[in-house]
Amino acid sequence: MESCCDVGLILSVVLWCSVLATHHVWPISRTSAQLVPATFCFGDSLADPGNNNYINTLSKANYPFNGIDFAAGPTGRFTNGRTTVDIIGELLGFKYYLPPYMAPSTTGNVIRYGVNYASGAAGILDSSGYAFIGRIPLSQQLDQFAKTSAQISQLLGPEAGSNLIAQSIYSVNLGANDFLDNYYAPFSPIGNLSAGAVNNLLLTTYQQHLTNLYSMGARKIVVASVGPAGCTPYRLTTTQAVNGECDQKVNQQIQAFNTGLEALLDGLNANLPGVQFIYLNAYDTVYEIIQNPNAYGFTISDTACCGTGGTYKGLLPCTPLSSLCTDRTNYVFWDPYHTSDKANVILSNRFFYGDSSYARPMNIQQLALLNL
Repeated sequence: MESCCDVGLILSVVLWCSVLATHHVWPISRTSAQLVPATFCFGDSLADPGNNNYINTLSKANYPFNGIDFAAGPTGRFTNGRTTVDIIGELLGFKYYLPPYMAPSTTGNVIRYGVNYASGAAGILDSSGYAFIGRIPLSQQLDQFAKTSAQISQLLGPEAGSNLIAQSIYSVNLGANDFLDNYYAPFSPIGNLSAGAVNNLLLTTYQQHLTNLYSMGARKIVVASVGPAGCTPYRLTTTQAVNGECDQKVNQQIQAFNTGLEALLDGLNANLPGVQFIYLNAYDTVYEIIQNPNAYGFTISDTACCGTGGTYKGLLPCTPLSSLCTDRTNYVFWDPYHTSDKANVILSNRFFYGDSSYARPMNIQQLALLNL
């Protein structure tokens, strides 16, 4: 989740400390059998493995202190270590983390095990994240997947390629930027709409995108709800929250959107033959950790480990000039918008193994083993 801030300062810091990582397919210490032939990810900065390194954008994370706990360093991930996509890939038994689509090395045999198209500042709507200049919205990510699918067909042959596409898992995780970096941002192109109209626009657009993904052969599709963006250190800072009190106006709109999203997925399951969408309850899962941090081994759930500005260090993103906490394992949030590696481990395990409180109508492990 990104947000508007002093883009001039961010740009100068990024230019000053640019240490662009050369992307490779980073290995995983695999401990289990690979459950599906490939995975493909669509999303925003919560899942971006470095695609934004290759575009003209203010939304980048390829510099310290980002990646401080990732073996390859600052690769462009907006966290100190792994994203939930990385960790779920481990749980699915893959040998390597999903490579970014935009990396020149993501070609040939590499793509047969999956690709990550996620882009920081991206949204369900093309306009979301406009303050960051460059980003790859969901519509363009789907266009990129179409090219990957055609390449897989050429690589494996039409029948084997089609089977791989049908048996793979697809994760889709967007929406936060449509609220924080569009509707609630200055000069928003949708700012004149009511909250209900915005939700309807997002859900209608999302349904079109997900139906398009189905039409391209995807059959096992994981869609995450939008998390409690009103509880991020950024939102606490900009609303001058007292005692870490979440912005309930934002959260209530997101909850209404999530209710509509789950109903949308139920409808797609009922009307599209041979498909299984599952809904990840990211909102309640993250909110539970924020409200009860001690139960999950955290001590601080309202302040960024790496950030700048105000009580919650939530005004500017993590850069080499930011204040860095002394013990990252105590913090739910890595920076003003994104969860830490430790929090991501908890979330990933809930989504992969958990009951219907976290994933429904089944969890990711069950989806991986499902025969469609």
